[in-house]
Amino acid sequence: MRLRSKPVLALLILLATAAPGRARAQAAPDPDPWWGPDKALHLGISAALASGSYAVTAFFTEQRPVRLAVGAGVTLLAGGTKELIDLAAGGSASWKDFTWDVIGCAAGLLVTFLLDVLVITPLTRPPPTPAPG
Repeated sequence: MRLRSKPVLALLILLATAAPGRARAQAAPDPDPWWGPDKALHLGISAALASGSYAVTAFFTEQRPVRLAVGAGVTLLAGGTKELIDLAAGGSASWKDFTWDVIGCAAGLLVTFLLDVLVITPLTRPPPTPAPG
């Protein structure tokens, strides 16, 4: 690339990245922003529901994959049902809300799984028996 073409290329990149920002500023505000206050509720409730479902399932099975599946299933079913109710009630279902439900589900399951593996299991494991000798 010749030295003279570098400033032209830099100018084209600057114009290409600045134009969408200017057009976006003139557009109407998004009624369902990614960082809206309701998104924190979706994240928090989904995380709590996922970790709670995992914990309750621990009373019925020792298999961690089953606990994870139940936690994810319950949480995503609840989030999907909520969005379908919004759609049926004349509102609009939000993929952004459901995305935050999925993120909350993953975060809740990750934290609960790590607590199970790193804290709860070592505390509940019986101490090793001494070798006969």
